[in-house]
Amino acid sequence: MTRLPHVPGFARSVTGGAGGSGAGAASASGSSPKAAGKALRARVPRSAHAEWEAGAGRPGAVETVEASNAGRLPELTPIRVGRMAASPFAFLRGSAGLMGYDLVGTAVTGVGAQICGDAHAANFGLYGDARGGLVIDMNDFDETLHAPWEWDVKRLAASLVLAGRETGADEDTCREATRDAVGAYRRTMRLLARMPAIEAWNAIADERLVSHADAKDLLGTLERVSEKARRNTSARFAAKATERTEDGGLRFLDAPPVLRRVPHDEAASVALALGAYLGTLPEDMVPLLARYEVQDVAFRVVGTGSVGLRSYVVLLLDHRGEPLVLQVKEARPSALLSHAAKAGFAAPETRHEGQRVVLGQKRMQVVSDVLLGWATVEGRQYQVRQFRNRKGSVDPAALAPAELDDYGRMTGALLARAHAHSADPRLIAGYCGKGDELDEAVARFAVAYADRTEADHAELVAAVRGGRLAAETGI
Repeated sequence: MTRLPHVPGFARSVTGGAGGSGAGAASASGSSPKAAGKALRARVPRSAHAEWEAGAGRPGAVETVEASNAGRLPELTPIRVGRMAASPFAFLRGSAGLMGYDLVGTAVTGVGAQICGDAHAANFGLYGDARGGLVIDMNDFDETLHAPWEWDVKRLAASLVLAGRETGADEDTCREATRDAVGAYRRTMRLLARMPAIEAWNAIADERLVSHADAKDLLGTLERVSEKARRNTSARFAAKATERTEDGGLRFLDAPPVLRRVPHDEAASVALALGAYLGTLPEDMVPLLARYEVQDVAFRVVGTGSVGLRSYVVLLLDHRGEPLVLQVKEARPSALLSHAAKAGFAAPETRHEGQRVVLGQKRMQVVSDVLLGWATVEGRQYQVRQFRNRKGSVDPAALAPAELDDYGRMTGALLARAHAHSADPRLIAGYCGKGDELDEAVARFAVAYADRTEADHAELVAAVRGGRLAAETGI
């Protein structure tokens, strides 16, 4: 049989059947991705992932928060500080850039993936697909970029320790949850490596994944969250957050500082930017939005790390008066951008930060919001998405200690599936291996990093109490 010419963009050669090894496409030298992954262990032993210590020039917590507040709306930064000061876990949630600084000094295999960049335990949850079903997956991509896959794993691991401590779990439970999360990541990557490529690519994050991750004890919590998520819709939000106008229309209620009306010119700028946003959508979605009319725009505070960025909600009504709410959220360069470059992962030139977020999200999710897009408002770049699209989340800091390891297994499996879209699962699986050496190493790192985060949080709290930083709590 005459061999067909190589087609650029496709694998150069295909070995025989997978044979249970996960080997498939081979390099020109004949080395399989699995073997290449194994070979990485000689340069970067899996045990090396346990190692980390704060360097002498490491920025302090207050310095970090003040630097990351640059460019945010100054009247809202006290809310952000207050939310970060609530607990060490909350501090971690708002300090992705600081952890990026720290991760540069840890072991790096050199294998890149499209990473979340902020893969802490609270950035997983439920959301609706186009047919009304619920999907479980990662759900925050503000910091997404191409960077070391292990950075997401370590951030998830450290966050589980901190969430567990907040729930009152003992240290053995926190460490076990972390080991289980990394173990689930490793086993799921091996599973994906053995599957036919298209089946692995389309693996849906649903209740079957929960069962695979051995997280059955979490099913009761997920069922309660699912019921709440199904009610979390644009219509329900609009019913609570809008009022009738004299001419019979709808407008947002003024409820500062979380939700507030904006001047007409500002609202008009946001509304007009949606015209260009339509050009970022798949063509088949444009006729759908053509059936809605823009009614009102308001400013809405969201998140922990995002507080102080510009974020709008836009009320649309169809011909029956049924609402659809879009969120137009400011997108800035990833907080990990410079740190990834120091680790040898130079980022491609980004034309639009909203586009970076949207494309990164689509690269990591099997099912994404069909209305994801981006826009520019008065020179600032934004991502656009549905607001309250049947979203629901588990608060890992409110789980019973007995559920923490289940949650760790579930999130570890989800993270592996997300990475496997952009990184060859055979390569990562080859590196991770069958044993628990990586699990133990990352668990040791996570405990040490959680201790450091608690010290950072204490520094922030002291600055707030001493009046160096203004903070508003309970918002």
